[in-house]
Parts: sequence; structure tokens; C-alpha cells
Amino acid sequence: MSSTTLLTVSAILGWCVVVGMWVRSRQRSSWPLVSQAEFESDVSVVPFAEALDSIAIGLAIASPDGEIIYRNNQACTPTGAVHSDLLVEEAVDRHVHLARSGRIGQQTLDLYGPPRRVVSVLASPLANGGAVVLVEDITERALVDAVRTDFVANISHELKTPVGALAVLAEALSQVDDPAVVKRLSDKIADEAIRAGRTIDDLLELSRIEFGGESVKDVVDIDVVIVEALGRTQAYTESRSITVTYKRGMENPAGDGPLQVRGDRRQLVSALGNLIENAIKYSESGGRVHLTAAQEGGMVVMAVRDFGMGIPAKDIDRIFERFYRVDRARSRETGGTGLGLAIVRHVVTNHGGQVSVASEEGEGSTFTLTFPSATPPSSLDAVVESFEGTR
Repeated sequence: MSSTTLLTVSAILGWCVVVGMWVRSRQRSSWPLVSQAEFESDVSVVPFAEALDSIAIGLAIASPDGEIIYRNNQACTPTGAVHSDLLVEEAVDRHVHLARSGRIGQQTLDLYGPPRRVVSVLASPLANGGAVVLVEDITERALVDAVRTDFVANISHELKTPVGALAVLAEALSQVDDPAVVKRLSDKIADEAIRAGRTIDDLLELSRIEFGGESVKDVVDIDVVIVEALGRTQAYTESRSITVTYKRGMENPAGDGPLQVRGDRRQLVSALGNLIENAIKYSESGGRVHLTAAQEGGMVVMAVRDFGMGIPAKDIDRIFERFYRVDRARSRETGGTGLGLAIVRHVVTNHGGQVSVASEEGEGSTFTLTFPSATPPSSLDAVVESFEGTR
């Protein structure tokens, strides 16, 4: 059982104890109807009400006639409630009625927003005919479950395809004697094995970056990162006849000093290498890719620009998801796994930085990485920042 589940179970048990104590006290007086204000003014209840207001899950108590006599802050419907809030309110009323008949009512609402939310409503009967209702926003949990499901489906597909191809090619190879055909089939087997191996390597790298614990925090020279990333992609660059250019400083005259960040050099090389490889992959053969780096104030900024097919606006928000690919046909042709940008996102997160993308279909894309600098800004920058801070 996960720690989140344990905390949730513990919280619910605590609420049951609180509600049970209050119900017993009200049973002695046949549960007279009270208002929310009267309920919260009860000296014996005030500490419990304050505690319930501090939790992240909504809780409401209904009397035997179905009237809601108490809500904590999370269960209150805001003034001018939007359509999704009204749907939650309607679900609470419906399940209170169900609970008063002695049954547990539960429903998960998928609210399309904006913003999109997933809300769980759970109503349980109380001993003397009332009901207690829990309203929990489970959007993040639902998203994690969806990502996990997609991940299992995608990785199964990504590995099944080359493994299946290997089996077919090996069977065909065993039935031919023509040297030319044997050579062609052998080359295909090697390609499919490399493709499967690349998927596994990317998964291992993503797992190491995402779950590997504390990463190394050394001062890393960005020039070294760029040289290693370019070396990693050199063979691919040459195979597609792509020209890669690198410029220091962009348009910042103060960008001539050392560019350094604090972090894990291997992770930074992996992130930048994936961006360069993507830029090459989505450029036409014989095209060009521009790489720039500079210090801007207290940040180091690296940008990778290509002049290829660009990214449709509808895909921009999803390109950093695992296995998501804008052009699946191009990715199949070049052997892409769809994990490169997921790796980039995790590296940037691990280093306290940001990644952004600007793209236009048919014009190309620019990916920008921004990291806190390990080198103080130039003296002029420091003076300007100090002056601005006193204004």
C-alpha cells in the first residue's frame, strides 16, 4: 500500500471518529436541526470543525431529513460557482439521499473544465439516518494512473514490433540461399535489434534520471556539455548531411565569460543531445541546425533551432509526454522511441531549470533550456540589478 493511500485511509478513519463523537452527542437530544453557524459555535465541536477545515478533502454532514448541516471549507460551493462545481453539488445531494436509505454511494466525476478535474464523491450512512459525504479532487492521481496505463501499452508495442520483426526475419533467413538476400535480411535483423536496444537504453536512461535519487551537483562547463552532445550526434549528423553551427553569447555582449551551471554533466549532455538529435531528425537532408548559448543575468540559456517541419499547435502541450510523437511515420523511419523529450523534461526539472518551445509548421522549431548559472553575472549586470533593486 502506498504512502498516499495510507495517509488517506488514516484521514478517513480520523473523520469517522470525529463525526461519530458528534453524532453520539446529538443523538441524546434526538438530533434537533441546527444551522452551520450553530454547529460551529458548539464549544465541543469547534476544535473538530477547525481541524476539518484544515484538510484537503471536502466533508459534509447531513441530518436525517437530508439537510446539509455542516460543510468544511473544501466542501463549500463558491459564490458564482461554475458548471463543474454545480455538478459536484448535484452529486453530493444525490448520494446523500442514497446514504439516508442505508447504502453507500460513490461516484467519480470527470469534469472537463477548464481546468479539467476528476472529483470523487463518497457518501456513507450514519447510525441515526444522517449521512457523511467526502469530496476529493483526485485529478493528479487519475493523471498518474492514465500515464501508467499509456506507458505499459506503449512500451509493450514499442518492444513487440522489433521483436516480432526479428522472429519473421530470422525464419526467412533460414529458408534462403541467395547471398544477396541473406545480406539484406541480415542487415534488417541488425536494424531491428538496434531499434529494440535503443528503446531499452532510453528507458534505462529515463529511469535513472527520474528515479535515480540525488544526482551529482558539480560545477559543469556548458562548452564541455556542448562538445560532448555534438560528438554524440556526429554520426547521425553526417548520415543526413546536416550542418550544425554553434554560437556563443547570442546577442548578449556580456556573454563572453564562462558559462557554468551546477548539476550532473551526464544528464545535461543527455538532454542537449536529445534536442540536437530531434532537430536533425525533423530537418530535411542537407539542412541546418543552430545551437546557441549565453548567460543572461543569473541564468544560462541554451537554444537549439531547426528549420524543418515544425510542430502543430495542437501537439505543443503533449510533446514532452513519454512515447508521444508528432510524426509517427518519420519516427518509424528514423528509429525514434518518443522518449527523448521526456528525458529532457526530467533533466531540466532535476536542475531547477525550464524548457520551452516555439514552433511554426513549415518554418521549424526552437527549444530553449534555461538553468540557474553557477557563475555570478558580470559586474555591470550586478550593478544594474543592484540599482533596480533600490528603486
